[in-house]
Amino acid sequence: MNSPTTFPTGDSQAAAAPLDAPATGWQALRAEMREMIVEVWRFRGLLWQLTLRDLRLRYKQAIMGIGWALFMPVLIVGSGALIKYAMAQVGGVEVPLSRLAAMALKSLPWAFFVGAIGFAVVSLVSNMNLVTKIYFPREVLPLSTVLTQCVDSALGASVLAVILFTVAEVQPSWQVLWVFPLVAMIFLFTAMCALMLSCANLFFRDVKYIVQVILTFGIFFTPVFYEPELLGPRGSWLIMLNPLAPLLEGLDVAVIERHNLLEPLMVQSKAGVDIIAWHPLYLLYSAIWSIGGFFLAWLIFHKLEFVYAEYI
Repeated sequence: MNSPTTFPTGDSQAAAAPLDAPATGWQALRAEMREMIVEVWRFRGLLWQLTLRDLRLRYKQAIMGIGWALFMPVLIVGSGALIKYAMAQVGGVEVPLSRLAAMALKSLPWAFFVGAIGFAVVSLVSNMNLVTKIYFPREVLPLSTVLTQCVDSALGASVLAVILFTVAEVQPSWQVLWVFPLVAMIFLFTAMCALMLSCANLFFRDVKYIVQVILTFGIFFTPVFYEPELLGPRGSWLIMLNPLAPLLEGLDVAVIERHNLLEPLMVQSKAGVDIIAWHPLYLLYSAIWSIGGFFLAWLIFHKLEFVYAEYI
């Protein structure tokens, strides 16, 4: 299908190392996964160069420059604050500062997800010259868009941390350490979606339009502007079926509420109904989606990549 490997790799010695022959069943799956990981590691230099290229293209001759890293989160927070203010006016109550801080905290990973998927879904089609002429693991294309978005989000996270712990007066606690596994799962979940959607868009070119619509209205089905308990016991449970919802709520519960994510958290509605605001099973549910889903999506992507050149 492709010409022999000519692209510079990150480790020439690893490139010369033979790969284990796949066996059957579970051993064959392990061997294939090991081959995929080794192959991407060999081409880590290409992955890094593609990430740098995307960063240069994004900021070259841009009016806002590095301000683009903050534009989307600020826009989401502004929209959410306006909605919360309108709801508070109708209910005759005030908007607590902690709820605005929680919304700002959840806006950043949502902006990361939307930005990464928006670029990843067309990553294979927009690099057709590379895909059809040079051999390399195709997954580095969608993964590079996710890494590019990581740089933007890291800048936004730095600014957000200063605002939360100074302006919003969020008290630091040991529960803040939950941010690290939650961010890792958000990254894996985003990478999973990037792999699957870029692959699907290669075979069905209207996928990118469907994704745009879903990303536009997806924020209303993800608890960014609101807390799930506002939807009642059943609505709260249903909204948490969105694999991204427990990860965003976990950030709120751990950082703002300073609650241990290994313990359930109950809240009471105005009608006196007890609602589960957080449960450790939510974390397990999202972990299965993020970790298991990522490797499954990667495996599917890898098995199909040998026919990509025929569909571009």
